[in-house]
Amino acid sequence: KKEMDPRKVPAERILNLNVGVLGHVDSGKTSLVKTLSKILSTAALDKSQQSRQRGITLDLGFSAFLVPLPPRIASEEVYREKYDLLQITLVDCPGHASLIRTIIGGAQIIDMVLLVMDATKGIQTQTAECLVIAEMTTSN
Repeated sequence: KKEMDPRKVPAERILNLNVGVLGHVDSGKTSLVKTLSKILSTAALDKSQQSRQRGITLDLGFSAFLVPLPPRIASEEVYREKYDLLQITLVDCPGHASLIRTIIGGAQIIDMVLLVMDATKGIQTQTAECLVIAEMTTSN
């Protein structure tokens, strides 16, 4: 199958999936998002001066990348007729305990969660809190 140029695909032909990137503070969430992302919003990747000064994510960050429709989705006629690409929108959530309200706010718009853990530290306090938030807000 011929690769399509994402810039030529009309927005209404792109299926969006919001993935919340959650985990303990300093677990590598924003670094992972930066590596995966191709499309950045104005709030992506800790662009605020206060976030850069403190060295932590303070607000929700939004970025995305496009992929072909996965075979499981493309095999369903309802999706195949309507969409050409899948946009994965990454919602980079803060990991600091004092920002739990911001994390919960972000959880309201996500379809699924990508839980990031520092392999050298294992499960930490906010890791467990993020698991609870994910269970409460998503079905995936």
